[in-house]
Amino acid sequence: MPTLNTSDFELHYEVDDFTDPWTRPETVLLLHGNCESGAAWYGWMPQLARHYRVVRPDMRGFGRSTPMPRDFPWTLDVIIDDYCCLMDHLGIERFHLVGAKIGGTVARAFAARRAQRVATLTVIGTPPPFWPGARERIPEWTHEFETKGVEHWARRSMAGRLGDQFPPEGAEWWTQYMGRTAVSSQIGFIATIACVDITADMPNIACPTLVITTGQSGLASVEENRAWQTTIRDSRLVVLPGNSYHVAATDPGRCAQATLDFIAGHRSG
Repeated sequence: MPTLNTSDFELHYEVDDFTDPWTRPETVLLLHGNCESGAAWYGWMPQLARHYRVVRPDMRGFGRSTPMPRDFPWTLDVIIDDYCCLMDHLGIERFHLVGAKIGGTVARAFAARRAQRVATLTVIGTPPPFWPGARERIPEWTHEFETKGVEHWARRSMAGRLGDQFPPEGAEWWTQYMGRTAVSSQIGFIATIACVDITADMPNIACPTLVITTGQSGLASVEENRAWQTTIRDSRLVVLPGNSYHVAATDPGRCAQATLDFIAGHRSG
């Protein structure tokens, strides 16, 4: 797995490209959610990488990137700058941006604050711009991470994340996968990024935007998603059946195809 060595950590990433060798494909940057890594996008690769060069980084603190200390000063701009450094390293100036779960929070801020770099934006199963009640739960979550570990939290919350149609063996895989996250990274990340308010960023997203959710998501209702989606000028909402909120994982084929169709309608040439 390639690594970008920065001044304070190592950023791991994958590049998947199964496009025809005589073409010059555009690039898609995929941003994973909390307690995940670029491996979370495995189900998307057969469809997406046949048409685009796909970059799948592990966010700092997660996956095979360097864990962060508990007191690391997390901000959205720090994360966005990490991804910009990676794309600079790869020689990619402009790209299509896709984010799932809280990766969609990062992606929305990214599109608003680095507009010149983002051709299109797709967010899947992402929280509202402001998550009411999250900050009040930080002490409870922190205590759980400290005393029982990340896997305990992942297991306790997995049913809502993956819904009632996901196979039990798949839920167990996701539980163990997320549970490998360093406690220090998770405590600092969830106390800051999970509580961030990006409401003011929404009107500054100028690129075409696709929002994907499920009809019975426990994260936010269709109406709640539509309320912030419509504040983005050039945007559309796609509602898939089901009750998972990590729909990028539970329905990778449908999400990938919807994203492909959306990008194809807004290709830069």
